Amino acid sequence: MGEVLDLDEVTVVRGGSTLLDKVTWSVDEGERWVLLGPNGAGKTTLVQIAGARMHPTSGRADVLGERLGAVDIFELRPRIGLSSAAFAETLPAHEKVGDVVLTAAYAVAGRWRETYDDFDERRAADLLKVFGVAHLAERTFGTLSEGERKRVQLARSLMTDPELLLLDEPAAGLDLGGRETLVADLAELAGDRRSPVLVLVTHHVEEIPPGFTHAMLLRDGRVIAAGMLNEVLTDENLSQTFGIPLEVRRDGNRWTARMRQA
Repeated sequence: MGEVLDLDEVTVVRGGSTLLDKVTWSVDEGERWVLLGPNGAGKTTLVQIAGARMHPTSGRADVLGERLGAVDIFELRPRIGLSSAAFAETLPAHEKVGDVVLTAAYAVAGRWRETYDDFDERRAADLLKVFGVAHLAERTFGTLSEGERKRVQLARSLMTDPELLLLDEPAAGLDLGGRETLVADLAELAGDRRSPVLVLVTHHVEEIPPGFTHAMLLRDGRVIAAGMLNEVLTDENLSQTFGIPLEVRRDGNRWTARMRQA
């Protein structure tokens, strides 16, 4: 499979408002994308389309080679990892951390009567270890700090060995130390050739991990620019995206943006 995502003039209209306006986007295997834009730009809506959790009002959306509207989404969704604040709110606060990760094997939130084999148990434990939260396995999800919750969500999002991983503002609410730790984790994930295709949503260029290859800039549901990261992150493009004059700088493998001084 070459194209992981193939969207053609995707439009989403809800309550009379246009959330996405004729978005065309192609994502191939091995790519690591960042979606940048202000609040209300359409980033989360685009992730909902990519995650097979929303259908376009018009246009065509192919996800992992399957056409939305012509595929059983409950068979498609387990092939997609998702970490988002909205999804985290659906996770039971009383659920043990180990079970929060484990239940992703069935793409459910909250353990019920399903059964798991030894492989599932081992994978959940290994993923908790990878993200440094194995010691929290017996804690309940609702007692975790924001940083701990983010790391558990990342572990959960990889439980099914997905082909596509969607990360919707994973650094939101983190302090500086938590953000930098998360960026380092994502950089390691991006650098691993065995990792799935990554799509990261953020408001801030400072949160782009090393190893990401492509970017899309969105404003008012429209694509301002999309392509290779180095070509897309320009003063002009970022200024147009956020509606203020900005200067973009690259220091090593990290990015910063500041308002342009008169």
